[in-house]
Amino acid sequence: MSKIRIGIIGYGNLGRGVQLAVKQNPDMELVGVFTRRDPSTVQVNDASVGVYLVEQAIDFQDKIDVMILCGGSAKDLPEQTPQIAQNFHTVDSFDTHALIPEFFEKVDKAAKASNKISVISVGWDPGLFSLNRLLGEVVLPQGNTFTFWGDGLSQGHSDALRRIEGVKNAVQYTLPVKEAVDRVRNGENPTLSTREKHTRECFVVLEDGAKQEVVEQQIVTMPNYFADYDTTVHFISEEELQQNHSGMPHGGFVIRSGESGSKEKQLMEFSLKLESNPNFTSSVLVAYARAAYRLGQTGQSGAKTAFDIPFGLLSPKSAEQLRAELL
Repeated sequence: MSKIRIGIIGYGNLGRGVQLAVKQNPDMELVGVFTRRDPSTVQVNDASVGVYLVEQAIDFQDKIDVMILCGGSAKDLPEQTPQIAQNFHTVDSFDTHALIPEFFEKVDKAAKASNKISVISVGWDPGLFSLNRLLGEVVLPQGNTFTFWGDGLSQGHSDALRRIEGVKNAVQYTLPVKEAVDRVRNGENPTLSTREKHTRECFVVLEDGAKQEVVEQQIVTMPNYFADYDTTVHFISEEELQQNHSGMPHGGFVIRSGESGSKEKQLMEFSLKLESNPNFTSSVLVAYARAAYRLGQTGQSGAKTAFDIPFGLLSPKSAEQLRAELL
């Protein structure tokens, strides 16, 4: 059986993770990495994988089955996904929740016009957490769903920090408020505002000449990222950032607290504890790349989310194997 041919657009932490994840899936092969940088400066440590400029992707229409887009949600994916979907099946992890409906419509139009599949917003949140929020609602229709993130480093929010003028480097940690978590797990079903559930902690290295107060104001007022949270900003040196904040742990949990037919209290919880956020997210992207390819083979087109894709399409195993081994 021929392998699913994968391309990567963007070779940062997520792109490198996709490369590693593809190697774990025998039914796939990585054909090329596409970058905005000088390809000669990008080392992929695999002689079989070529590195090319993003503009050269068009030359690989007959050589790549699915493009996995590994850029940031703030600036890259809103432009890249609709563009790349004109020529390839795509998968991305667009994670600005408030803008997903708008993003979906834009990508759906491009993908349908080219008869391609574009799976958007799949990682662990949005993605796996989204599925568990849905599952909780349908199993316990009388109840409330609570999503908590952290403790962990957020790639999307860190990327948003680094896009601010005057910021040389930065990371952001999302921290659940312990009191809120305890109340939910106790079955209280509290009404919690966004600010009451999480805090955000930023560690920022400034460019020479940048003013702390200007950068801090841009951070704490940034819509969709920091404005709705209690956000603390620490200004530190490059050395301290590398020494104390180079790891990428993350995680979180989705809790559905509700009642069943005779008012019994029921609690459903799905949790993740991740040593490497980008490497886990990339593994999810690769699984959905398989689904994108399979859907494309059936002649379907347009944008899809995790809600639209049966779990069985994520697995390299046949439907018969899945029924025998996992059902």
